[in-house]
Amino acid sequence: MAVRDRIDPDARAALDAFLDLVGPGGLNGIADIPARREKFTEVLTGLAATLPPVEGVESADRWIAGPPTPAGAPDVPVRIYRPSEGDGARPGLLFIHGGGMVVGNLETEDLVARILTKDLGCVTVSVDYRLAPEHPDPAPVEDCYAALAWMAGAAGELGIDPERLAVYGGSAGGGLAAGTALMARDRGGPALAFQMLIYPMIDDRDRTPSVHEFTDIGIWDRDANLEGWRCLLGDRVGGDDVSIYAAPARATDLAGLPPAYIDVGELDLFRDEDIDYAARLLRAGVPTELHVFPGAYHAAELQAVGSALANRVLGWRLDALRRALGVPAPAAVA
Repeated sequence: MAVRDRIDPDARAALDAFLDLVGPGGLNGIADIPARREKFTEVLTGLAATLPPVEGVESADRWIAGPPTPAGAPDVPVRIYRPSEGDGARPGLLFIHGGGMVVGNLETEDLVARILTKDLGCVTVSVDYRLAPEHPDPAPVEDCYAALAWMAGAAGELGIDPERLAVYGGSAGGGLAAGTALMARDRGGPALAFQMLIYPMIDDRDRTPSVHEFTDIGIWDRDANLEGWRCLLGDRVGGDDVSIYAAPARATDLAGLPPAYIDVGELDLFRDEDIDYAARLLRAGVPTELHVFPGAYHAAELQAVGSALANRVLGWRLDALRRALGVPAPAAVA
């Protein structure tokens, strides 16, 4: 069966609409990176605008101190979301957007951050980390770790329970979330209660069967993935001199990491590296939940918003976060 025929019907229609917007080559068919960033923002914010706004969540933008090294690293923009009502210490969620290490910003997944904040009753901090190729490794992951350290240090000010701190990221953001969790372990904190890794981009070596199987879906294929890694790592990509914080699949010791949730689509080129990472976490004694969604390509739920597939994916994620962070499930509607 052709790969296209295996795609969930709702997701296939969403993919066709996406390719109509950006062209048959997908976003990576736009060679000019600033233009690609602009189109990525336009498409994702346009999709979000078709849905009802999330009520009961307020947000504020601010700058926080950047990484201590190298000297002169710039401050980092963040957006802080919180429920409009209620008080008391809440779970804290560091939210790291996706975009192949090259595109994305505070706007592109603003809707997702608002949904998580509303449904979990948490304080969410979305980090606008520096992007490659202008800012190669280690700038992106260091910015994310700086945001986590700031959250923990400002927990009282933010109304965060420091015992219920989690990191969440999708695609490149999932890889950065995994790298941030490794950094937190190796640097002695902040302590994380949970890591949610959504189809994470974690292996620059591009050698798994799924990387070679899914080459022409049009959303994120092997060529796009190689370009993203080259932008981040330059000539080091695929070589021996790559940090585990940039490419967490290279980590050989996964013991001591926080409990994890990983999900990935059946038709996602990251499928095999993500399944392998989940298996190695389990072997290292890390409680890990893994979901592989049939018929889903990379980030299908962000395109097929409101579909049965997207609702199923979001439901599993919210359920896992509630259990991990001690958030009661919503009352059933009679």
